[in-house]
Amino acid sequence: MSKRVAIYTRVSTDQQTVENQRRELDAVAERMGWTIVTRLADEGISGAKGREKRPAYDRLMTMVARKEIDLIACWSVDRLGRSLQHLVSFLGEINARDVDLYLHTQGLDTSTPAGRAMFSMLSVFSEFERAILRDRIMAGLARSTKKAGRPSLDAHTEHRARKLLDAGTSINATAKALKIGVATVHRIKTRMTMQAA
Repeated sequence: MSKRVAIYTRVSTDQQTVENQRRELDAVAERMGWTIVTRLADEGISGAKGREKRPAYDRLMTMVARKEIDLIACWSVDRLGRSLQHLVSFLGEINARDVDLYLHTQGLDTSTPAGRAMFSMLSVFSEFERAILRDRIMAGLARSTKKAGRPSLDAHTEHRARKLLDAGTSINATAKALKIGVATVHRIKTRMTMQAA
């Protein structure tokens, strides 16, 4: 009896297309004699997003729950998700419904014990890769981020500003004399008023 297959594809950005994934998976289905029940695609959606933010993935899991398919064919493990916890629960959920998984680039078929073991290992590597990528992005941001705003005013300049303001010098004239911003002098004046109250 031919396996009822759902083909699931996903790309992370709108600039990418699922067409190549779909074409390859269609060819595999034809070679294996599978019956394609549906082709589902999440386009421009990160694998880190949950089920509620991935409509095609949500539809796929509904089909699994209703036992409408026997096998899910997907391009790669990272098309399904990025977190180990999510992937392990995904595998548990589909196995509980007797639905197998075929991953094209890994040449993986979970209808075999070796395939299930390999899937678990791939899940670990997928999460590890994502963690490394995130660390690299965060390190790059930390290197490129400069301290926002103006540098803080040194105590000596603030003291001079207070003396000028005490002597009746206007905010604008004080700012000009000390070569600092009008807003900075205004803040000093406000603090002085509050302290005097």
